Amino acid sequence: MIKHLQRVGTAAVCAFALLCLSRIANGQAVVSTDATPFHDDVSGHQPLEIGALVQGGFGVTENRGGFKFLLAGVHAGKVLTSNMGHGPLRGNFEYAVEVFPFWQSYTPKFQRPFCINPPGTPEQCTPLYTVGGTYTGASITPIILRWNLVGTKRMSFWGQAAGGLLWTNHKYPAFGGAPYNSQNDGPNADASVWNFTPQGGVGMHYFIHSRRSIDFSANAVHISSASLGDRNPGVNASVQFSLGYSWWK
Repeated sequence: MIKHLQRVGTAAVCAFALLCLSRIANGQAVVSTDATPFHDDVSGHQPLEIGALVQGGFGVTENRGGFKFLLAGVHAGKVLTSNMGHGPLRGNFEYAVEVFPFWQSYTPKFQRPFCINPPGTPEQCTPLYTVGGTYTGASITPIILRWNLVGTKRMSFWGQAAGGLLWTNHKYPAFGGAPYNSQNDGPNADASVWNFTPQGGVGMHYFIHSRRSIDFSANAVHISSASLGDRNPGVNASVQFSLGYSWWK
């Protein structure tokens, strides 16, 4: 089942990428004028952005190199200011929200026991059981603060800072392992199904039309329960790349 979901997710990412690339090719054949909406005076009409995106990446710190991620969801944003500043940093401020109803993390599997040692009794441990593997969940990023550069005729770059919330179907990530350690495997050694996702990234809109864009981004995402569980193993840093398609109104 897990391998099947992975194949479906990979196929969806590839199909979405091919669709976006074909859109770019068609856009190059049709659009010959300035397509970036930020070149107009946005004080009279501050654009609304609605899009769909897929995102994937991997852990990069400590022992998280085996962690992989795959997400699919939607993005909604509203430009709140007119163009400000001068030179290459001239741009506008956008507030946005992202929701990922499909969120998966593929993690290494390992075995751990669960042990208790009440006073005056010998230590009692369960047989080793497998933890880790695939985690499924949903994520929402309700605070995205983005600066859109005015850019060129077809491209606009942006940078952002954001914060979100993640829920998983099992306490994430798995914690502890053999040999038994009372701090890692005892009754107070659980993580949490709730994690926070502070993050930051950079990206680019490629406008195939004044109201359509292909979107690329690279994000650094931190995953932490803020000690909602007994332990907070977390994922200190992951690098995640996204590919999206947006409609501008």
